[in-house]
This record gives sequence, C-alpha cells and structure tokens, in this order.
Amino acid sequence: MAETRTKTPEPWLDPHAQAYIRVENVTKRFGTFVAVNNVTLKVFKGEIFCLLGGSGCGKTTLLRMLAGFEQPSSGAVYIDGQDMAGIPPYERPVNMMFQSYALFPHMSVAGNVAFGLEQEKIKREEINRRVAEILDIVKLGEYAKRKPHQLSGGQRQRVALARALVKRPKLLLLDEPLGALDRKLREHTQFELLSIQEKLGVTFVVVTHDQEEAMTLSSRVGVMNRGEIVQVGTPRQIYEFPASRFVADFIGSVNLFEGQLTEDEQDHVRVKCEELNAPVYVDHGMSAPPLALCWVAVRPEKIVLERERPASSDNWAHGTIHDIAYLGDMTVFLVKLDSGRQVRVTQANRTRKPEEQFVWDEAVYLSWDASSPVVGMG
Repeated sequence: MAETRTKTPEPWLDPHAQAYIRVENVTKRFGTFVAVNNVTLKVFKGEIFCLLGGSGCGKTTLLRMLAGFEQPSSGAVYIDGQDMAGIPPYERPVNMMFQSYALFPHMSVAGNVAFGLEQEKIKREEINRRVAEILDIVKLGEYAKRKPHQLSGGQRQRVALARALVKRPKLLLLDEPLGALDRKLREHTQFELLSIQEKLGVTFVVVTHDQEEAMTLSSRVGVMNRGEIVQVGTPRQIYEFPASRFVADFIGSVNLFEGQLTEDEQDHVRVKCEELNAPVYVDHGMSAPPLALCWVAVRPEKIVLERERPASSDNWAHGTIHDIAYLGDMTVFLVKLDSGRQVRVTQANRTRKPEEQFVWDEAVYLSWDASSPVVGMG
C-alpha cells in the first residue's frame, strides 16, 4: 500500500502559532565590525528553514549564536520558549552538523555515530539500538563496520547527519551541509535530507550560499545581506515576489531595467524603460508618486522569443541573438537589443524539431505576460 502524504502545515500563517525559535533584535559585533545587525526571526517546529546569502553576510554567525558557540552582543535567542542567554552549547536542545563533517578516521561508521551517546554514558544496549535505528533511516546499515575513507562523499555526509540526529535533538543546525558534494550527488542528497527530516520531524535550520539548495530544501527562506535579513518567505514568494532590488538580483537569474512610472492605476502600472522598444505593462497598481523612478525585473524563463512582432503595444522588445548555450533540458539565449542592452532568455527544449530552433544572429522579438514583471522602488 502506497504511503499517504498529507500537506505540510504552514504555522507561520497562523497568528496564534508559537515559534519554536525566536531571535529578537539580535546584533553581533566583532570589535567595530557588525556581523549580524538587529535581526528578528521566527522559526516554527518541524520547519526546514534556510538562511541564504553570500559570503560574509552573517548567516553562519547567526547559526553559531543559535548553537551557543557565539553570544549576541545584544538581543535574545529563545529555543522552545527558553532564553538561551548564558546556556553553553552542550546544554542546548541543539546539534550541529559542520560542512567538513569532522568524522573520526580511525572509527567505524557505527563508532562515529555512537560517539556522542557514549559521552553521555548511555547504556551500551540502548546505544546499539539507537545507532542501528538511525543508520537504517539514512540507509547506511550495511556500512556500519566501514571506516570513513571507505565511503563516498555522499555516504560520509549521511554518517555526519546520523551522528547529529542520533542524539535526538529538537533542533538540527546544518552549515553548508552539501557543499563538498558534486552537483548530481548534491541534488540526490537534497531529497534524502527532505525524506529524513519528514520521518523524524526535527526542526532544521540550514545555512547555504546555494540558491538551488535553499529553494529545494526549505519550507521558508531568510535572505541575508550585510548582516540583515532582507526578506523571509517561501521559495516561491522569494523568487516570484522579491521585496527589494537586491533580492530580485540575488535570487536566480534576472533581467533588470531602469524605468519611470508613466501610469499608476489601481489595476495596472505602465513603465517607460529607455532600453526597451515598448513600455512595460504590469497588471497591478503600486500607489507610487507620479513619474517616480523605479526598476523592473523580468525572469529569463518568462520571456518568449518570436520571429514576428507581437500585436500588443506593451511588453516587447526587438533584438538579435548574440549567443546560444544548449544545456540539454533548456537553451539559454543572449539577445542584444536595439538599444545595445543584452538580455538573457531561457527556453525549455520541448521538441527536437530543427525548424523551431533559433540560431545565432537571428533577429527576434521578445515578449512577456503582464503578470511576469516585478516593479520596485529604490
């Protein structure tokens, strides 16, 4: 009988739901450098929450404060309702999995996983039972006697995960957990992590700079920049409705244009962009000042390439295909517009018919739906 999966609840939509982790106005300074700046955040029980950002944005420092390896300069961290001020890492209901995995090379897989339980003086019979149980969950039961050097990168990653989970933490912190794996193994392991988390119900907070990893793993994403969380939302919200120019530019690939609002009605805005042949029409209003300067973001996959000029007076541009990259499942086109601006367009390779394929130096029209652009101020 097939397993029935229920829809994952979304506690962040419930105004009465109690957050499992509360970060309240937390700042962390190292001398005069502010690594984390006045961050407030809620994470709910059973979530996989990803902190996403570039190097030096403060995401690992924030993770280390949750773990207790760093103390806030100001503000407070609560886990399961308890203030963590002054509570050392080993007394927190938390475990942390490091990017390096930090496995003991002289110990077997089972020995590595059992190590933390042995330090807690748990009875051998209980240790053996829990180790066997967690190795079965991460699909490493048959490798219990092997040493780390006898395992693949993905298997070592799962040993580190098992070692972190065997102590049954309420919260598991993962710092770039898949960074050492190659692309194909990383993609496979992402779904294994999701399956393991779903079985155990442990709350995960994951730090990553990999956008695809954050989008695949997380129930919600917190995008960080310069020590601040600039947007929190589901992967879809972050991608489709970026709250700022930074988020629009940072998440995925995007074409950004400077413009000026020429119309702002309740049901639409129209933006004049000097680099485009036609105005940009968006199917919602903004309540912005008249003739305000703004930016327009259009994702490459939302642009349609055509050989004939679109009938609409809005949302199109003309150019010439400057470069093509065939990626198998899709093709990337770099189109040089009449204005000289280069635009990125991606197209799914739905057929193998050569007559439908665009070629280098071909003149094309670009168009997009009125719901596709994102318009923002500042």
